Amino acid sequence: MPDPEPDADPTASDDAVFRKRTVSFVRRSGRMSEAQECAWSELAAHYALPVPRDGATTSVRAGSEIDPAAVFGRDAPLIVEIGSGQGHAIVHAASARPDADFLAVEVFKAGLARTMLDADRVGARNLRVVEANAPEVLEHLLPEASVDELWVFFPDPWHKKKHTKRRLVAPPFPTLAARALRDGGVLRLATDWEDYALQMRAVMADAADFEPAFEGEWAPRFDGRIVTAFERKGTAKGRDIRDLAYRRKARS
Repeated sequence: MPDPEPDADPTASDDAVFRKRTVSFVRRSGRMSEAQECAWSELAAHYALPVPRDGATTSVRAGSEIDPAAVFGRDAPLIVEIGSGQGHAIVHAASARPDADFLAVEVFKAGLARTMLDADRVGARNLRVVEANAPEVLEHLLPEASVDELWVFFPDPWHKKKHTKRRLVAPPFPTLAARALRDGGVLRLATDWEDYALQMRAVMADAADFEPAFEGEWAPRFDGRIVTAFERKGTAKGRDIRDLAYRRKARS
């Protein structure tokens, strides 16, 4: 996901009036391009999951669980990316791994339209997108133990001290991730913000349902993640890219 705008107001979301919990994004208005509008109109029937809402425009109503095998028309490993942005990483991964199914979770419709357009161009029919708040996807949309890998790459760092409470990878997150992941499933994290990397590691160290899938301080760079504009931007600014990976423990 992109960095927040310098003066972004966390109360500016058109969802704010409906939310009982803090969300990790700000809904910014913006019109889609003509190509994105066409992509949505022509491709959403295949790629976009319909979502019953619970008031807010990116909410997911409780009891809206999908059947991945029915959605994709087969039983296959399911990989979910939270905050897929323009879709560069997940489209590349889906085209490289036709044996697996992929779900892109994003709140920005224009980014999902671009994802569908690029997926269609490369013939990645094993990908779906959902316009929804990620925690609600993990809690209400995905069945328990249905996900093989969960990716959170370069989430919004909310670098202002007064906004850090809006970060996605915070104490409530591991429980939701653990619910969706199958036993032995892997949670992969990456960020170019050092203090967020340290927060991620501290949060996951306290997560009873997970164990590190790496040795030492940081995980090696995940070779299934292509270098995106956000990673290049961080590197250009002299920020180190840090990866983390955790394995979901067996359910008791």
